Amino acid sequence: MNQSLQFFDYHLWANALVFKHLKELPSEVSHQDVQSVFPSLYDTLSHMYRTDFVWLKTMQGVSFDKTLKDVQQLNNENIDRSMEVLENDYLQINEKYKTFIQRLEDVNAQITINHPSYGSWTISYAELLQHVANHGTYHRGNITAILRQVGYKGTPTDYVYYLFELKRRESSTP
Repeated sequence: MNQSLQFFDYHLWANALVFKHLKELPSEVSHQDVQSVFPSLYDTLSHMYRTDFVWLKTMQGVSFDKTLKDVQQLNNENIDRSMEVLENDYLQINEKYKTFIQRLEDVNAQITINHPSYGSWTISYAELLQHVANHGTYHRGNITAILRQVGYKGTPTDYVYYLFELKRRESSTP
């Protein structure tokens, strides 16, 4: 598997572990106010989701203005701040990413991005996928810090644990 695709698969795996872990904790923990990069676990996960959403739209060639409108609509749709809705949104975008990636003829192909503040630049799909995964890794670290702040342990989502899981699956497959 291409290393960028594997790293992106790790991103999906790690996010699923975070949601699984949060379900094992009291529900109010997700919305508890904290002093951190974001005011709660929910807000951190919501930011991560919106970022994944923006980069998928970007890779699909959707304009920046249209993507911003879509993000505003996302913000309005989850007014109740439900973790269940947010997790479902993650599951849906994961499938959209998988479909998008499967349809790519070449993950190393270049795309030109036009941004109103940063200008225009050319970058590969692989680099963008790696960026999305790296962004998620950063914020999963925030989530672990928030959990410790409110008295709970995080769940191990390091890349090496993903690799161990892959190895375990490979050895159990006949």
